[in-house]
Amino acid sequence: MKYGFEDHCWKHLMSPEVLQIYKAYERDTFIGSRPALLAIDLYNSAYEGGDKPVIDLQRDFPSSCGEYAWTAIEPTKRLFQAARAIGIPVIYSTADLRMRSRTRLQATHRRSKRPDDRAFEIFAEFQPAADDLIIYKTRASAFYGTPLAAFLNMMDADSLIICGESTSGCVRASAVDAYSAGFHTVVVEECCFDRNMLSHQVNLFDLHHKYADVMHIGEVCDQLGQRLKNKRA
Repeated sequence: MKYGFEDHCWKHLMSPEVLQIYKAYERDTFIGSRPALLAIDLYNSAYEGGDKPVIDLQRDFPSSCGEYAWTAIEPTKRLFQAARAIGIPVIYSTADLRMRSRTRLQATHRRSKRPDDRAFEIFAEFQPAADDLIIYKTRASAFYGTPLAAFLNMMDADSLIICGESTSGCVRASAVDAYSAGFHTVVVEECCFDRNMLSHQVNLFDLHHKYADVMHIGEVCDQLGQRLKNKRA
């Protein structure tokens, strides 16, 4: 299915005047020719407490994204399946607890309790394969202070497909740094999530117009599936 440039989750928020202001950013969206999949912070603490409203989980699970994280599970599984089927490199990011404990560096100013040992392990639904790469980071961006760009160059990747959390934090920071480093970047709308829907929608809007192509999971899977067919032909 072909979507319009503004046919996304923010459409009902933006007035015709705002869309006119951003008209100059309209373009064809696409996946780069040699993409890698970057899964940002799909770790246990984002899913704690289960599929419930985030506000109901704040006392016991303050790092959880609740229902928004759980809604994104199935689309993200589809994305992983499509990427692995065509042999795209898969890269995960998670927090570097060793540096956090020594330096008190963390991704944001958010106050949080000391995490347990499993908080930043990759969630069971998205366990890395043996040849996947895991990047350990101390700041929001998966690029900042990490060898990610070097690994992408070694993989001969020219672009990234990004999923994960949070849309307004680590996803946004990583997408902006990817753009700054010269990688064409796709952010998959249904495979990203945040602690509140407004932050998710507005940040996707801003990324889509300035730094990344926000695409629907169906579009991404269709394009990757077509490449797989061409590869087999």
